Amino acid sequence: MKFCYAITVALAALAGKAMAQDDPLGTVIGIDLGTTYSCVGVFQNGRVEIIPNDQGNRITPSYVSWDPAGERLIGDAAKNQATVNPEQTVFDVKRLIGRKYGDKTVQADKKLLPFKIISKDDKPFVQVEVKGDLKAFAPEE
Repeated sequence: MKFCYAITVALAALAGKAMAQDDPLGTVIGIDLGTTYSCVGVFQNGRVEIIPNDQGNRITPSYVSWDPAGERLIGDAAKNQATVNPEQTVFDVKRLIGRKYGDKTVQADKKLLPFKIISKDDKPFVQVEVKGDLKAFAPEE
């Protein structure tokens, strides 16, 4: 919940500055990509609102999963797949952003995470099987 609070404070500060300068800011969107949870906030018409996801929650688990049919699941649906489909469920991927594959932290995480982490030009990529094909994704994807 701290991260959603931080988005609210940041958007309110930005909006307050713009309003003090009589600068019509319009709509401002803030995205918090957290390691565990993510959320989206919007400043509009003088107020900040954290946008609920399709489940009605204001925070979304930072999980992506592919089911056996190749359908991509995100958030709560993906997190629910973690125990039955661990190799195809990706989480904590923010820890890989901006790192080199050979970094000690990447190598330590690789041993603990159930999904496969591979190297492409010394950058960590997540490898999953989608409809029988191996796909590699950069952490930012």
